[in-house]
Amino acid sequence: MPRYSFQALDLNNKRVTGVEEAKDENDLRHILRLKSLVPVRFSVIEEQDIGYKLKPNECAEFSRQLASMLSSGITAVRALELIRDSQERAAIRNIVTKLHKDVSQGMTISEAMRLQKRAFPNLLINMYGSGEASGQLELVATKMAFHYDKEHKLNGKVKSAMMYPMILAVITVLVVLLIFIAIIPEFIGTLVDMGVELPLITRIVMGLSDFLVGYWYIPLVGVVLLVALFTYLLTVPKIRLAFDQFKLKVPILGKLLSIIYTARFSRTLASLYTSGISMINALEITVTIIGNKFIEGQFDEVIQDIRNGEPLSVSTAKVKGMNRKLPSMMLIGEESGRLDTMLESTAEIFDYDAEMATGRLVQLVEPIMLIIMAVVIGVVMMSVLMPTFAMYSNAGNM
Repeated sequence: MPRYSFQALDLNNKRVTGVEEAKDENDLRHILRLKSLVPVRFSVIEEQDIGYKLKPNECAEFSRQLASMLSSGITAVRALELIRDSQERAAIRNIVTKLHKDVSQGMTISEAMRLQKRAFPNLLINMYGSGEASGQLELVATKMAFHYDKEHKLNGKVKSAMMYPMILAVITVLVVLLIFIAIIPEFIGTLVDMGVELPLITRIVMGLSDFLVGYWYIPLVGVVLLVALFTYLLTVPKIRLAFDQFKLKVPILGKLLSIIYTARFSRTLASLYTSGISMINALEITVTIIGNKFIEGQFDEVIQDIRNGEPLSVSTAKVKGMNRKLPSMMLIGEESGRLDTMLESTAEIFDYDAEMATGRLVQLVEPIMLIIMAVVIGVVMMSVLMPTFAMYSNAGNM
């Protein structure tokens, strides 16, 4: 449905501006009448897709700048203008430029953010909307800066921890290719010229070497096609659901992912709930950022259970794939009447657990990669040394 920007008068004859989604102009008038508003003027909003999605660190920086300026008494319009002028990246500058333009025309920041489709995360948009409704946008922006800083640091630690195994894997592939393409053809070619009988393992290695030298593009194209096929299959809902469920069952990796998902869930739910958003709405927003379709799909039942009066701790305990400590921590918060504080503490605990689990994963992956490299190089060495020893044995018997 199209979105309309409108100006209207309320029962006190005060001018109100906003954005509403409606089927047509008559439907818009009907919606405004239900809100006791008399439309003065309205127009269809043309949504823009800037084509860039802000990363967690960029969301944190944007929120930090906005909170700092608002706390100094600067208006939202002027703050966005200053943030726009400070941007070095053209993509971000374009996003803030559009924000500044829409807010200058009477929209709230959250409404203007929503118009840019995927540029801003839904969590940030809803949190800003809550802050605007309560008159605490500055506090919400500060909280969001902290939230996305934590998200960025956790993502960065996971990526940094996995960097060494990835480098080791690349080195392994490069070493194997060098051996197969440059060393084996020369060495084994010399043995063939000398009439040495080659054992089976040497013939297999030599066949692989000849294939890589003569048809190197086939494995390359095959890898590209496999990656493209895998990426496409993940866009199919049923396959993505099955894959996300499978990830949680992989030994060690599944436990790490479960902790990361739980940390992300706890931190986001805590941010929303402590900002005054109802638990139902907070859950509906939170489940969209977990990052696992299998876990996200189970929250429809959780939300329905809570609507029926079931405690959050009981309904969350039914979700498969989340860390089992989460419902227990929630129960403590519910019994003490401090669920908001307990959610924030739980997020901190799971952030720490995620760091520890990542470290353990790297400690496991590193020796596995070394073993794979040793096996590959060992097979190559055997394929070379076996005919060499055979040649020397034959020479000794002559």
